[in-house]
Amino acid sequence: MKPARLLIIAGSDSSGGAGIQADIKTAAAFGVYAMTAITAITAQNTKAVTAVHAVPPEIVRRQIVACLEDIGADAIKTGMLANAAIVNIVAATLKKYARGIPVVVDPVMVSTSGAALLTRDAEETIRKRLLPLATLVTPNIPEAKRLTGMKGTGRADLRSAARRLIEMGARAALIKGGHSTRATIDDVLVWEGGEDILAFPRIKTRHTHGTGCTLATAIACGLAQGLPLPVAVGYAREYVQAAIADAPGFGHGHGPLNHMVKWR
Repeated sequence: MKPARLLIIAGSDSSGGAGIQADIKTAAAFGVYAMTAITAITAQNTKAVTAVHAVPPEIVRRQIVACLEDIGADAIKTGMLANAAIVNIVAATLKKYARGIPVVVDPVMVSTSGAALLTRDAEETIRKRLLPLATLVTPNIPEAKRLTGMKGTGRADLRSAARRLIEMGARAALIKGGHSTRATIDDVLVWEGGEDILAFPRIKTRHTHGTGCTLATAIACGLAQGLPLPVAVGYAREYVQAAIADAPGFGHGHGPLNHMVKWR
């Protein structure tokens, strides 16, 4: 059987821990064929992002169209989109060429090291143009606060933020609880069939670079393979937990996960 196909629309991470590089590794771990449309080139490592060069929007569009018109895709994942112009062209291109294909939107706004990866004006564009195309949106707590105005970090706050994102047009929302102060990491999933809380022990480590990229891509892999959304989210969360626990310890800052971990 041919592998499932995943188109990843995201930025490049020169250190290999996040972005396109982490996404391709994750797809390989799930046995999924990865294609890419690169939106930005970053110079970064485990300590900092030192430069960002956004790809011209028309080149982003042409990458997406080239993949979808020839190979096709069983799922699409968006990550770092950098600015409003790229968000607009990605949304318009997906609306035209990707009808019926599940789309996982990871609204990447800030890197693990604290660098801005999305311009402020692009946030409203994501709300209006991209969320209505999302099968699932996967913000962390800071991103959920900026997108929905959420104030607290409790489970009830995360549920309310997820419902607000669905009101904005997303079919489902997964609010990641890694930035809370709870002893466990509680991710809240709300979809049309109900809601669920995925609680995992908090691993004491600084090696969490690329966690959000990896999780969203792992979920998209599951959807590409035909899994129901809650099952795809559960498998993806288990994979990320194992990859964090087995992190290789590279770098002097927030190091990468082990995307090649034996997890199932």
